[in-house]
Amino acid sequence: MITLSRRWLLSFAAVAGFGKLPIKISVVRADDGIESHGISAFGDLAYPSDFRHFRYVDPQAPKGGIFSQIGPDQLYNQNFLTFNSLNSYILKGDAAQGMELTFASLMVRSGDEPDAMYGLAAAKVRRSADGLTYEFFIRPEAKFNDGSQLTAHDVAFSLNILKAKGHPLISQSLRDFVGAEAGDDTQVVVRFAPKRARDVPLFVAGLPIFSRAYYATQPFDESTLKVPLGSGAYKVGRFDPGRYIEYQRVKDWWGADLPVSRGQNNFDVVRFEYYRDRDVGFEGFSAQNYLFREEFTARFWATRYDFPAVKDGRVKRDEIPDDTPSGAQGWFINTRRQKFADPRVREALNDAFDFEWTNKTIMYGAYQRTVSVFQNSDMMARGMPSAAELALLERFRGQAPDEVFGEPYVPPVSDGSGNDRVELRKAAQLLQQAGCVIANGKRVLPNGQPITIEFLIDEPEFEAHHTAFIKNLAILGIAASVRIVDPVQYQARRDSFDFDITIDRFGFSSTPGDSLRSYFSSQAAAMNGSNNLAGIADPVVDALIADIIAAPTRPALVTACRALDRVIRAGRYWIPQWYKASHWIAYWDVFGRPATQPRYFRGIPDTWWYDPAKAAKILRAG
Repeated sequence: MITLSRRWLLSFAAVAGFGKLPIKISVVRADDGIESHGISAFGDLAYPSDFRHFRYVDPQAPKGGIFSQIGPDQLYNQNFLTFNSLNSYILKGDAAQGMELTFASLMVRSGDEPDAMYGLAAAKVRRSADGLTYEFFIRPEAKFNDGSQLTAHDVAFSLNILKAKGHPLISQSLRDFVGAEAGDDTQVVVRFAPKRARDVPLFVAGLPIFSRAYYATQPFDESTLKVPLGSGAYKVGRFDPGRYIEYQRVKDWWGADLPVSRGQNNFDVVRFEYYRDRDVGFEGFSAQNYLFREEFTARFWATRYDFPAVKDGRVKRDEIPDDTPSGAQGWFINTRRQKFADPRVREALNDAFDFEWTNKTIMYGAYQRTVSVFQNSDMMARGMPSAAELALLERFRGQAPDEVFGEPYVPPVSDGSGNDRVELRKAAQLLQQAGCVIANGKRVLPNGQPITIEFLIDEPEFEAHHTAFIKNLAILGIAASVRIVDPVQYQARRDSFDFDITIDRFGFSSTPGDSLRSYFSSQAAAMNGSNNLAGIADPVVDALIADIIAAPTRPALVTACRALDRVIRAGRYWIPQWYKASHWIAYWDVFGRPATQPRYFRGIPDTWWYDPAKAAKILRAG
């Protein structure tokens, strides 16, 4: 599997309990509100106010050494294949991966709870009874990496400027954030709009804190390679744009001994490598040019891990579970283009893709078919709608497709031949019904224009996955091609929706809310840089997102998500691809790791550490 985009700032697992850790709500009422050491969507906190560390870390983990990898995910304007900027929170430029390591936030997430957060820069928070005002109390020890004090004024500045000038994904998620102000250095008041999205306070608490003094002399919305002043556990070290970037651990970091930090941030250097070619990138790993690799290509996992270091045990392989919602990976169809306006045309494209052949022939049978935007979670729609789902959907009869009130759409299962004639006949019939007939050997739209499709990608490795698909489209009379562009051009075209069909993958937390707007709302469809690649602009979808945001309980949230899933699947906005509920990892055996893995994070490199004794053996063996 090749994953081209994974925006996981708020990506956590479906609700499934907390293992052996008991749920304990630890709050103290103060004045007219609630004072607490943490926050969560529904008020549940598994850790008491006096907890010492997260259960999935080793608090005695040693510090030192290096962790190096090809970055597995990206945030906002970060690019997998190159970078030309160190500003990761605006739309301009292609930012380096890992810049989030250099900034502290008010709170950080727990890896073994669906959405709980505990204090980092903020020692505690007081919430008003109506949930519209949050007062964060800043730790006196919090500092920027030049030794200057981190104050409530810096927090207010950061939140306000991110709303005004931040990346569209940030500014849209802050639509229910009214503003922040600091009464003094120690307390910042954050205000939200009535009927705010449930997850907005969580989003706000996890945003980076910038230095107000630094940006008094520097433009915030500039794409630049100038190193910004941070406050996190790491600072920018050596870098060569497009090749690598290193982050150095701040040895006297103010937050190192806090409960949310113990046993984490253990490497002296965290390094991200950049390769524009996957084969070359793999060779770099086998040559020990970097030490850790998460594998996303089934062919590599099945055939390439036979080099000497694997055979003699210097390189270890493992498959670790992934309990997070796997989300939607697929080809997203740009419905802003008139040729894709008819859902019957979009369904015909689904019928032309043979997942079974692709999985068997190209991906060694390693994957399952994605069908839902909430794949691998209890928010995924199954079977006939429940009474609770129908209660939400009934008001849309006549607006939503009739299918929404029955079984949810599931992509066809082919005979695995690569060109299943039954499915291709269904596709041809759908095209005919949509007025797309054959004229002079070509499939044409009702206006007589031939249907052509360009698949936009930025990595040649993925070209093979299109080959049989394009052949099937040719049988239907549709001329399709793959366009491979460089990473910078790809990001620019993606941000401006300048494509026919492109690939993406996204996932949601187990408590989705305002983030759904960026992917599915009418507003996001017209917002450059949003994740609404398909251009979904449906008032029914908008209304159901509002239902999700307003859900008073977790069961109500799950019900509303299932209803939304039915409507989106009925729209045929994408051609679902595949998923795997685990991570393939390989690493040179120079690391230690805790006995317990965080349930909702990969936990790498956060909780791992460098083992000098192991490293010495590896070097001798090499």
